[in-house]
Amino acid sequence: MAGCLATSRVLAIITLLPIGGTLLGLAGITFIGTVIGLGVAAPLFIIFSPVIVPAALAIGLAVTGVIASEAFGISGLLSLLRLLSLFMQTIKDKAPDGGKGAQPRVQMGLE
Repeated sequence: MAGCLATSRVLAIITLLPIGGTLLGLAGITFIGTVIGLGVAAPLFIIFSPVIVPAALAIGLAVTGVIASEAFGISGLLSLLRLLSLFMQTIKDKAPDGGKGAQPRVQMGLE
């Protein structure tokens, strides 16, 4: 049973690492694209100020871009945190004493 559990953790780590990296990359690209789009659109807002509908559409698209960027970033960070959790659990399980070797020394030092 322990071998099967370790195999599933390894597969989860192998799967989550590229997914987390890809989502973080998408978050960065989306955010940069949104900032560039706002930089290009800002002068157009001043020139074409009487045209309210395109301005509202551009603002809506910019807000959508920022929200998508945040969603990609949060998803990427959460998957990387899950990866770290699985990695730390795997290391703890491989320790001969179950990862509890440092606890008595720390407790004795505090007393």
